[in-house]
Amino acid sequence: MRIVPIVLALLWGLNWPAVRIALTALPPWTLRGAGLACGALLLLAIAKALGRSLALAPGMAPRVAIAGVLNIAVFNVATAFAQLNTSTSRAAVLTFTMPVWTALFAWLLLGERLDRRRALALAVGALGIALLAWPVLADGGSKKGLVFPLLAALGWAAGTVYLKWRPIAGDRIVATGWQLAVGAACAGLGLVASGETPRLARFDAQVAGALAFHVLLATALAYLLWFRMLERTSASTSALTTLMIPVVGVLGAMMLVGDRPGAIDLAGFAAVLGAAALILLPGGSATAPASPARAQGGRT
Repeated sequence: MRIVPIVLALLWGLNWPAVRIALTALPPWTLRGAGLACGALLLLAIAKALGRSLALAPGMAPRVAIAGVLNIAVFNVATAFAQLNTSTSRAAVLTFTMPVWTALFAWLLLGERLDRRRALALAVGALGIALLAWPVLADGGSKKGLVFPLLAALGWAAGTVYLKWRPIAGDRIVATGWQLAVGAACAGLGLVASGETPRLARFDAQVAGALAFHVLLATALAYLLWFRMLERTSASTSALTTLMIPVVGVLGAMMLVGDRPGAIDLAGFAAVLGAAALILLPGGSATAPASPARAQGGRT
């Protein structure tokens, strides 16, 4: 079990550049719709093979639908468009402001105490966002590169707080599979509404590898490992796993898709990760990392 957190961080961290590569071949709505649908089918097939009922527990369908929209649809669609409008590394780190937004929403909506650690995390996270925004705004770049990853973080955070307020009872794999199905349906509606033409612009070994990694490893296999780890390890281990994901994502983007963060970017990365660490590590909020990861696929 000691190696599982490392494997998960690698799978979900490297999924960021994998999705970036896949987006060179498939348009965003198509990629997300197909990827989420395949992930849903795989998880539900695994549950069926394990002899579990695919029916949701009574009264859980509305909760699954809402969580599926926030945690799955908003997150996955926004991160896809984020990678089309900014660097993969900046998108990954801005999205990882999620624990900070979760702490803020939990304070505003659930009445959780905003202690000194969380208040400091909010301040450091705001500094990180400002540092990452500065190069984009100063150069007249597309503001979409800031809006989409922050929208992904806000959707993820809102979904997390919702699940803390209205947790989903029943089998974890089945509930996650249906949430992925909700996300796939939303992506399908977006595809139709946008008029996007599902097409494979190119198909080579790099694209095939990225797509296979995204669906089979970063979704199906990673989920199985995550469920197993949650049952056998502490919340702090889960938190550390979550903290490693954007680090691996940034390094993977530098190696695989040619990202070259500048000094201001690196300072922003450090501030955001520092803010997340203040929230996630022991003494912070131990529930924040577990809830979204149970409900969401691929971390990108």
